[in-house]
Amino acid sequence: MSKIASWDMKGNWQSTGAWETQGRWEEHQRAQLSKAGLQRMREVLSGHVASGAVPGLVALVSLGDDTHIEAMGTMHVGGAEPMRRDTLFRMASLTKPVTATAVMILVEECRLRLDDPVDEWLPELANRQVLARIDAPLDETVPVARPITVRDLLTFTFGFGVVLAPPDTYPIQTAIRELGLDTTSPDFGPEEWIRRLGTLPLMRQPGELWQYHVGSDVLGVLVGRVTGQSLEEFARERLFGPLGMKDTGFHVPADQIHRLPTSYAHDPETGEPVVWDEAAGGKYSRPPVFQAGGDGLVSTVEDYHALYRMLLNKGTLNGERILSPASVALMTMDHLTPEQKAEKDAFGDHFGRHGGFGFGMAVRTHRRDLASPGQFGWDGGLGTTAYADPAEDLVGILLTQSAMDSVHTPRLHRDFWTTAYQTIG
Repeated sequence: MSKIASWDMKGNWQSTGAWETQGRWEEHQRAQLSKAGLQRMREVLSGHVASGAVPGLVALVSLGDDTHIEAMGTMHVGGAEPMRRDTLFRMASLTKPVTATAVMILVEECRLRLDDPVDEWLPELANRQVLARIDAPLDETVPVARPITVRDLLTFTFGFGVVLAPPDTYPIQTAIRELGLDTTSPDFGPEEWIRRLGTLPLMRQPGELWQYHVGSDVLGVLVGRVTGQSLEEFARERLFGPLGMKDTGFHVPADQIHRLPTSYAHDPETGEPVVWDEAAGGKYSRPPVFQAGGDGLVSTVEDYHALYRMLLNKGTLNGERILSPASVALMTMDHLTPEQKAEKDAFGDHFGRHGGFGFGMAVRTHRRDLASPGQFGWDGGLGTTAYADPAEDLVGILLTQSAMDSVHTPRLHRDFWTTAYQTIG
């Protein structure tokens, strides 16, 4: 049993739970969150809520078995319903590490091999043509130099992804939009999605450059082809169930929709929050036609913590072995060459600050701020951030539904991480 700490309604720090053995208590004594650090984190986060930067948030830090959760503010702008520790969040790109973990389960079962071509399972991506240059017409192509592999998809180097340019700058962007491949919730299923993707040339040769996002969606289709199950069915059976992630899935059931906050973007001119997705009747209130491996999951802070604790524990949690230590080490190491990183680093501070990239998530290769080299995790465009630091045995997760399209949410994230490292006792 983990010890869970929180703040009571009067702002006092309290703990619940018990330690099962004297050995566990001794471990707790060695790795305990700092009360002063937690107070500092609470003050900083509450300042962001009070300023209106976000209506509310849920944050978690854990050091070994010592876990602390903050829930503050409200679920809706101008509303009265408070954020709670079991509030559900659209996880956005924090879905990517989950999808990578599902794929590694299949690799360990020898149902997939990292360096095998994906042609057998995804014939739509076989024998590709590649644009002669990123701004070329779609018929100005060269043959692919080699097949796409599972490793290419996991590292986002398979030759196709988000283009670092305004919409419709290049013909390939226009084609993506016209085919409906630029949406996070297409109204067609995975079979049609991969068919449409297969009608387009690659943007780069496989293995040439890192390109964001699309690799995770392809991996979700791949899991379905290999297992004969949907991505959610497989993840629930092999990952969510064993880890106790009971609230994680690709939509929110009707009897739980009250736990989902409104999701906000920001007006580009005023910076004011505008509704992006309502809870009741919104896109996450019903099962999606396409379960997006790149950004489709809904989860809670405690569910997602279980995933990262499993990875920090080298593949196990509560006696359940999900992956081998070797697989976790492979997932959380940098796989990119300096040349492959060119596109990633061009995205600026948001993607470039980590240094490296593993399987479906970033890996710190240098100390630029308080995070240790080896820290792994990712951020979500709807206002989510989660990383684990093996050197400190630290996990930090902050969940909001305020998009990263203004200065406010990135500043909140940076301040969270600055204070999270001050909680190390």
